Formats: sequence, structure tokens, C-alpha cells
Amino acid sequence: MTTMAQGSEHDRGASEAPATKRLLATVLIMETVVIWLAIPVAVAIDHASFGRVGVAGIALAAAALVLGALARRRLRWTIVGGSVLQAAVIAAGVIVPVMYFLGAIFAAFWVIGLRLGHRLDVAS
Repeated sequence: MTTMAQGSEHDRGASEAPATKRLLATVLIMETVVIWLAIPVAVAIDHASFGRVGVAGIALAAAALVLGALARRRLRWTIVGGSVLQAAVIAAGVIVPVMYFLGAIFAAFWVIGLRLGHRLDVAS
């Protein structure tokens, strides 16, 4: 029988690294919005093929959204997947050059979220 002080394993997992989870989820959700907004801009301004831009943009936005939702339950998966996503968003600059810049900004936010979240979690 588990006591209230011990709690279940699921309850303990939910309270581990709350600041890190919150910061990383926020970065990923905001990145989803920016990726979605970059799709029509890339088609209109860069005259890129909607097929290429649409598939790449939707895949990246969906991955960011799923990882943002996953941050509450599987932090390690989110950290690994989010780091890979940051590299993929930067690499999307091959299709839409402005993504080099936006990807670098979100990669910086990602690193800041990891470091600041860890500091806040250790302090609390």
C-alpha cells in the first residue's frame, strides 16, 4: 500500500522538473505557431513550391506540437526530440532561407529553456 507521503510513481514523475517542462513546452508551442505562419509567407515571397514547403512545414509544425504536448509526461523524449527538431528547423533553410534565421533563434530559446529550467528546478 502506498502512503500519501510516498505517492505513486506517476505522481512523482509529474512533479519532476516542472519549470523545465513548462519552458520547453512553451518554446515548442510558440515554434509551432511560427512554422505555421512561415508556410504561406514562403509560398508568397520566396515563390517556393507549396508542395515542398507545405510538407516540410506541416511535418515540422506537427512534430513541434506533439513534442510540446509530450513535455509533461516524457521529458527525456522531449529533450532529445526537441533538439533534433531544432536542427531540422535550421536545415529547413535549404527550402526557405528565412528558416536559417528563425531556426537559430528557436535553437537559442531551446538552450536557454534547458539551462534556465534546470536552474529553477534545482533551486526549488
